[in-house]
Amino acid sequence: MKHSSSKLPYEWLEEIINLAAEWVVVVDCDGVILYINSAYCDFLETSVKEAIGRHVTEVIENTRMHIVTKTRQPEIASIHSIKGSEMIANRHPLFVNDQLVGAVGTVMFRNSEDWLAYSKKVQPLLEELKYYKKRFENELKSKYSFDDLIGENEQFVNAKKLAQRVSGSQSAVLLLGESGTGKELFAHGIHGASNRGVFPFVRVNSASIPEHLLESELFGYEEGAFTGAKKGGKKGKFELAHRGTIFLDEIGDMPLAMQSKLLRVLQEKEIERVGGQTPTPIDVRVIAATHRNLEEMVKRGEFRQDLYYRLNVMKIEIPSLKQRTEDLEAIANVLLKKLEKKFNRQHITISPEVINRLLLHSWPGNIRELENVLERSVNVLDENVIRRAHLPLYLREDIQPNEADEEAQDAFKRDPAGILPLKQTLAAAEVKALKQALAAADGNKQEAAKILGISKTSFYDKYKFYGL
Repeated sequence: MKHSSSKLPYEWLEEIINLAAEWVVVVDCDGVILYINSAYCDFLETSVKEAIGRHVTEVIENTRMHIVTKTRQPEIASIHSIKGSEMIANRHPLFVNDQLVGAVGTVMFRNSEDWLAYSKKVQPLLEELKYYKKRFENELKSKYSFDDLIGENEQFVNAKKLAQRVSGSQSAVLLLGESGTGKELFAHGIHGASNRGVFPFVRVNSASIPEHLLESELFGYEEGAFTGAKKGGKKGKFELAHRGTIFLDEIGDMPLAMQSKLLRVLQEKEIERVGGQTPTPIDVRVIAATHRNLEEMVKRGEFRQDLYYRLNVMKIEIPSLKQRTEDLEAIANVLLKKLEKKFNRQHITISPEVINRLLLHSWPGNIRELENVLERSVNVLDENVIRRAHLPLYLREDIQPNEADEEAQDAFKRDPAGILPLKQTLAAAEVKALKQALAAADGNKQEAAKILGISKTSFYDKYKFYGL
């Protein structure tokens, strides 16, 4: 049987499409199906005869073919969910003699067996991608902006203005302030307002990671680097932060050996994984924070001077809550709004009596302590007004367990017998012991824990509990 070489028979074209072009559908400008191949119909559990002449939305779920005829814009490698499966679809507006006549769509797979075989390979990758996307959204991005930093205190306002000014810079920033003053919020704000804001914001607490794990956490490791190393290796925090910002909290607690490696990374702008042979270039801005006096640590040889100068390009000192009591009520109200969402409550207020009591407290735990106090109060709240009875015991009384040094002087003023409730006496003794041990260890928490004869974890728990 002979055929003209200039034109293929329709039957040949149809068979070629069925064999080579996956699944195909053609619609007119109104979205009505003009052509659909039998392989596609088999998957859709319909027939060519039943499909042709119907609107494409009646035959193919989640289709966008009718939309492409309106937008005239192609959609390439689009994820298309059909019958619970994620497929790859291409959609093109169809022009004949420069006139739009409809649209043609293709799906990668000719039959369900092809798709199922491919799905087994691609599904784990899609799930992994979804996991990392969610992780990036939840963990690796800035959660706070400068709008979340509220206050009228002059020192605080100046610190905030300086932070806003340096946001556009690429220079390292050193945030100084007591625990709980909001150093991490400042770091979030700086990153979010910078041109790195769309890239990862990675947090590292130098004090909470065991020393022997710190290097692999920061710089990652190669497969087989040590017993138990993950197959394929693992990216470190610096690699995760590429093109973004890394926030090194409690930098004053970083061991000297790790300080040397960190300095090299900051100087060379490259990291080398544990067990690796080849350096990896990185582009990361560093924001560091500490409550410790790094200058004194440098003098005592506990912190590298060259690293201190590398980090201390832009220094921002954040005042304690005790230094900005004029902002306390405004901060408390913002924290209450946050707690209302958490506990699904509305219109919670603080009584004037409680505000006055809060203003008298020294707040050694700063804003973190204030938030804990308010959360405790909301937990026991029956109505919508926080009163003195809802406060923790140490704030209901005139005595505060975290002001142990003043208690002995004030005890007899409150009670001629000088006897305090047992719970407060024990709390005051623990706080005093923690402070004395820290002073003896020059602020080194690990050494302080050894002096007290308790584990590092136990020391941190008590340290955090008392808001030191």
